[in-house]
Amino acid sequence: MPRDMLVDLTDVDVENVAFPIEAVRLMNPQRFEMEQLSFIAALELEDGWSVGVRKLAMDEWWCRGHIPGRPIFPGVLMIEAAAQLCSFHYHKAAPEDERFFGFGGVDSVKFRGEVRPGDTLVILARMVEMRSRRAVFDTQAVVRGQVVFEGRITGMPM
Repeated sequence: MPRDMLVDLTDVDVENVAFPIEAVRLMNPQRFEMEQLSFIAALELEDGWSVGVRKLAMDEWWCRGHIPGRPIFPGVLMIEAAAQLCSFHYHKAAPEDERFFGFGGVDSVKFRGEVRPGDTLVILARMVEMRSRRAVFDTQAVVRGQVVFEGRITGMPM
């Protein structure tokens, strides 16, 4: 059974574009197929949480091969979307740090449901700790009110 939501989504308008893709691009270098956030819906630095959104098109590049006849958003891309949200959050929390915020590790990952073309993936991140050499976030992703992914992401400024 999934644990409680990291962020109370009844308090968040997931259609709100608090930071559009152009603002995300200022913090994150991923582009083209590897860009996994559509926008940031909410960022609460004091409380240490953020909410990102990934709107999946019907003709995503991965649909043809993952899984033919029944396309499912790859779990590794859910992890990547969560990592990109963590990177954005880190750079907003530490604006003086201009280094690339890269993967340091991912732990306790669970996939709990399917994500399909046309879905809206709502990604949640809650900061666990932030130091000069690393930051740790608990993350989840939600589709249609159901947690479909959770995991702990460690990032390192490089």
